[in-house]
Amino acid sequence: MSVATQMRISEAHRAVIDRAAGISGKSRTEFMVSASLKEAEQVLYDQRIFVLDGDVFDKFVEFLEAPARPNEKLRGLLSQKLPWD
Repeated sequence: MSVATQMRISEAHRAVIDRAAGISGKSRTEFMVSASLKEAEQVLYDQRIFVLDGDVFDKFVEFLEAPARPNEKLRGLLSQKLPWD
């Protein structure tokens, strides 16, 4: 199913997009959807990378290795639709 989306962009931006779309062999819509999806996926993937110092990392690993306990919040989280589905 497709839905319509409207955007307001400058003529200069549209000209650049149209030129790139033409070089890519895509329509403006195909090009914009493809570029938007790539950026959206990158933003979502970036949410899974984080850096921890040594002590915090050790506590994090300890938490991950501990046996799971029943948890209503976790059940709710796992039952949600993933953003990229």
